[in-house]
Amino acid sequence: MLGAVNRVLVGLAGLLLLALGGSVLAVGLGAPPPSWWIHTGRHDVLLSTAERTHWRDAGWWWPTVLAALAVLVLLSLWWLTAQLRRRRLPEVLVDTGDGESALLRGRALETVLATDAAHQEGVAHAQAVLKGTRTAPQVRVWLQLEPDVSPGAALDDLTAQALAHARDSAALKKLPAEVRLTSVKHRAERVT
Repeated sequence: MLGAVNRVLVGLAGLLLLALGGSVLAVGLGAPPPSWWIHTGRHDVLLSTAERTHWRDAGWWWPTVLAALAVLVLLSLWWLTAQLRRRRLPEVLVDTGDGESALLRGRALETVLATDAAHQEGVAHAQAVLKGTRTAPQVRVWLQLEPDVSPGAALDDLTAQALAHARDSAALKKLPAEVRLTSVKHRAERVT
């Protein structure tokens, strides 16, 4: 969802800046201003003194301006924290069985899981990404299947082999997984 929000926000900001910047440049170079343009001449200022002070005495003006700015700041902070949030789990806490615990690097577990899944019969390529918390990790797996492989069989093999090995090796009680299956693109076979 965050990727879609990013694309929409960047697209809207780009269109707005392109329209505004292009029209300012065109008017500055002597082109006639567009119909929606707020000024008529090349040398007009963006906000005149009268326009800046027009609503100053209205009782609703400053609370509205402050509320709009506060909403804009909060949305910007939400977007910034969403960008800075880690997408992958850096480490998994492994119970060693003797009352102690060890840290397993998330990338190492992802690599082993993807390699194990890629060695399954009928799997052309596999990727894995860990999410969640270090005490309760979750995994997202992408499998590219060969054209003649049954998706159900590939999913059963992944669950019984790669996910079971990863869960057992990290001493996890459970390892929830989201699996996305795609097929390798291939040319149509000729029937004779």
